[in-house]
Amino acid sequence: MESLVAVLARLATLVLLMPCAAFAGGIYKYVEKDGTVVYTNVPPKGVSRQARKLEGEFRPAPAPTTPAKVTNASAMKLTEFDEIIDEMAVRYRMPVNLVRAVMHAESAFDPTAVSHVGASGLMQLMPATAREMYVKDIFDVRENIEGGTRYLRVLANEFDGDMVKMIAAYNAGPDAVRKYNGQVPPYPETQAYVRKVLSLYFQYKARSEQAQAR
Repeated sequence: MESLVAVLARLATLVLLMPCAAFAGGIYKYVEKDGTVVYTNVPPKGVSRQARKLEGEFRPAPAPTTPAKVTNASAMKLTEFDEIIDEMAVRYRMPVNLVRAVMHAESAFDPTAVSHVGASGLMQLMPATAREMYVKDIFDVRENIEGGTRYLRVLANEFDGDMVKMIAAYNAGPDAVRKYNGQVPPYPETQAYVRKVLSLYFQYKARSEQAQAR
């Protein structure tokens, strides 16, 4: 029998890969227990009374050819940062699995990662963002995770906890999201990034729920 993780991951991937036409009838917006706003084209079970059907708020671009997957190797690699991630998620009232997903997408858990534009560390903070988030040593694991989580909190406050907008703003900047009236900017990199982080979020969330059920 297919595992719960596999089922939920497959469903999440199908939602994320679904073409624009599938969203023609609108998508559903609901709030998780932790306050995060989630979008789906399938009426969420158990929270149908809280779910609200929206029309055309998020129009996905074509999906990347290789969707991100949470493998056993990546999940094991993450465990060395779990304690800090959990602490910062609680401190800044952020979904722990969103922090995990962003870290996975940004650096693949490499604390020494540096992008071609100068974003650095586990959460790939730009130097200016790091300074704004009070990060003194951008390669210090604890400071980097705290800075990235704090920045997600800032974005959550600005975009009313809307996860799609938060993720888009983390990649393209909040000005870009505002420029396009709160929609995901039509940049291929940002569209692919939003899809990747959402896919990882749902996979990590499924793993967490499965672990708690044991």
